[in-house]
Amino acid sequence: MMRTWKGFCIIVVVTLSISGCGSSKTNTAPANSYTPTLEVSTTVNGDAATLRITTDLKLSKEHYDQQRKQGEGHVHVSLDKREKEVMTTTEKGYEHLSKGPHELKVSLHNNDHTPYDVSKTITFEVK
Repeated sequence: MMRTWKGFCIIVVVTLSISGCGSSKTNTAPANSYTPTLEVSTTVNGDAATLRITTDLKLSKEHYDQQRKQGEGHVHVSLDKREKEVMTTTEKGYEHLSKGPHELKVSLHNNDHTPYDVSKTITFEVK
């Protein structure tokens, strides 16, 4: 009798454990639905260029490299496929550029560096 009762208890515990794992996914966090806007332009003056960024993302120097906060972050910029630079402002100047075409890739990122999947690539020419 004791052996039967013990076996029954094990079956009940296992059944409850399995059913608990299959619960609905109401506890999962919703996907990040915020998508920031991004507009990028350059002004060329001689061998210098100024990059201007317009976005509704709050650029945060204070929270850079910290926890993700929706609607806040920073910008990654790469000129001519060089190493990326980080910006927490809306303007960046480039000086002593070579003559010819140049490419700027700009992308928006969370404080923790995960991408917002918003980017623009523009080209400009130094004459």
